[in-house]
Amino acid sequence: MTRSMDFTWHGGRSGVLLIHGLTGTPAEMRFVAKGLHDAGFTVNAVQLAGHCGSASDLLATGWRDWYESVDAAATKLRREVDHLFVAGLSMGALLALKLAFERPREVDGVGLYGTTFRYDGWAVPAIARLSFLLPAACALGIGRKRAFMETFPYGIKNQRIRDWIVGRMLSGDSAAGGLPGNPWPSLAEFIRLSGHVKRRLDRVRAPCLVIHSTNDDIASLDNVAIVEQSVSAPVEKILLDDSYHMISVDQQRDVVIERSAGFFKRIAA
Repeated sequence: MTRSMDFTWHGGRSGVLLIHGLTGTPAEMRFVAKGLHDAGFTVNAVQLAGHCGSASDLLATGWRDWYESVDAAATKLRREVDHLFVAGLSMGALLALKLAFERPREVDGVGLYGTTFRYDGWAVPAIARLSFLLPAACALGIGRKRAFMETFPYGIKNQRIRDWIVGRMLSGDSAAGGLPGNPWPSLAEFIRLSGHVKRRLDRVRAPCLVIHSTNDDIASLDNVAIVEQSVSAPVEKILLDDSYHMISVDQQRDVVIERSAGFFKRIAA
């Protein structure tokens, strides 16, 4: 059974909707949420459908359910603010882009952290790089009970933070640390979402802030190039040199917070 882990901190009349990644939790956005709230923003960290529970809970949902969570949270937050921004980590970045092209008159800016259209980082096992085959395999009923397990360094360079999050993940506390593996059917849903978003990136009109590590262990810089080459909006790119994939919690999270706050404030001014 999933636990409710989403949260809202009320601040000014500019709001930021924060979206976690696949098998993740709103807790992975808490540092960024606090920093943006301290900078005067109202923040909401949404919990995606099926997350913060068991693998069975996740398997009962698909990418449309995950986006519905985002859409509902955006509707609620938009009623409370004059400017709406959305920022997502990993798969959450894809959901942020979808919200931007689905609601172009409401989304004023987009933050993309560790954007992941495909898992192609240096720590991704070779077999996981074949995950593009999963939609066809899962459609045939293959691999419903299988998962790609998370591996070292788990997207986090900072050892203290990594030990804390991984300890909770491996202990079964998915609400705090996420699930320890990506079920094949859920990855198939991610791949469907990735294709859906890529085909519509030219509809994105809101300015985009792309922050990505040059040493991302999960998603290479090719994922950044997809955004730069496809969206119909200005793109500001920030490359980090001392982090891995989970930049919202890793060693340079203060840079993520500072650059995001400045980017959103310039748009709202």
